[in-house]
Amino acid sequence: MERLRIPFFLLACWLLLLALLIELASTWAIARMACEHATPGIAIRALAILDVLLFHSIALMALQLVAPRNLVGRLQGPVTLLLALAGIAFVLAVPVAGAFALLMLMVSLLLAVPFGTIAYLAAWGHFAVHAAAGTLLLLMLFKLGFALLLPLAHQRFLQNKGLIFITAASIGLTWLVGFVQAFVPSFLASIADALVALIIAIIGLIWLILLLIGSLIATIKAIRSLAPTG
Repeated sequence: MERLRIPFFLLACWLLLLALLIELASTWAIARMACEHATPGIAIRALAILDVLLFHSIALMALQLVAPRNLVGRLQGPVTLLLALAGIAFVLAVPVAGAFALLMLMVSLLLAVPFGTIAYLAAWGHFAVHAAAGTLLLLMLFKLGFALLLPLAHQRFLQNKGLIFITAASIGLTWLVGFVQAFVPSFLASIADALVALIIAIIGLIWLILLLIGSLIATIKAIRSLAPTG
């Protein structure tokens, strides 16, 4: 069996970490790299939901390559179960509820002619499209680099359909955010951004629910395997 190529794996993880930092605008240095602005809108930040799940997937696969599979199999279910429960609670409380509430507020103001429309244009009529484009360009470069380096670290990563799906979803939704923000008129970009953020959060929520179901089944099997027989 081929061994995990640590340099390629660490570089892939580093690129994914950089993408996460950009999405969350966690450091002023990376924010300045993205056209000297904090991360604009909420759709780019919502992408972090998928990338955290991506980190979780590659961490589990890496453990299976370097640690005893029986030990990893027994720990994977309970750990994933706790993470899925916490993730579902967070995504429901913050990204889903927040994006939906913001979307409803902006649409309501926009349609409340004339004073609501004036208030909407004053608050959200000037979306930082160019700053968002610069941020998304960096995200795409880092994520494509991650996708190329991961199979170089170990070919077994390509056998994990879930990992391939969430990687493709992360890259595809990053492209979708950029396309939507560039396609709609600038005064509607904030509404489109919130709508895409809601879609991303719902996709992340569905994935977390699937993780919850799978980890619950794995946890039950692990508990049964520890039970004395006879």
